[in-house]
Amino acid sequence: MKRAIITRDGGAGDFHDPVRTTDRFERLLHKNGFETEKFDTLDSFTDVDFLKTFDLIVFSWTLAAPNGAAASAIIEAVKSGVGLAGCHGGLCDAFRENTDWQYLTGGQWVAHPGNDGVLYRVNITKEHPITAGIGDFDVKSEQYYLHVDPGVDVLATTVFRDNICGRDVVMPVVWTKGYGEGRVFYISVGHTDEVFRDSPESELLMERGMIWAGRAF
Repeated sequence: MKRAIITRDGGAGDFHDPVRTTDRFERLLHKNGFETEKFDTLDSFTDVDFLKTFDLIVFSWTLAAPNGAAASAIIEAVKSGVGLAGCHGGLCDAFRENTDWQYLTGGQWVAHPGNDGVLYRVNITKEHPITAGIGDFDVKSEQYYLHVDPGVDVLATTVFRDNICGRDVVMPVVWTKGYGEGRVFYISVGHTDEVFRDSPESELLMERGMIWAGRAF
């Protein structure tokens, strides 16, 4: 049976909604036959040998910068073949000052013009087992502007139409990346659990992304 380890920052309520979103992710993993272990601290994530006993790491911890040992252990575990999946700032605004982490995840949050409640279009741009049967859809959340690794495999994008950059900008929303022997999945939606509740396409992309990263299909 596939095994997943989940961490979430129980103290990040002022930023995001890691407890409820990871509870949702755990239910989706159970539905797909995964056993899970869930932690509210990063203590267990500093042990690379322990992490290597899992097929998948689901990471949701915004601004986890103080714990560089956890970042290093996760990087080594993924390089060895453990999958990594996450959403929003819980993955791509975790170890903000750690460029090795950014190289692992494929991107870093830098802005969300309009903050929460922006209605925007997500455009599916590539056929993939993760996107199969999913068409373009609207989502209401923070529209993430990220610095993105040109080496990622982009599956969906959005268009920023604002005056900050002075022109329309096509921004990746969903991507995958290989890292050593491991697989990485990221989706930028997920400011609160309601985003996944109200956007079945977003929830399905997250579900499939986790399964793909954990090599369950």
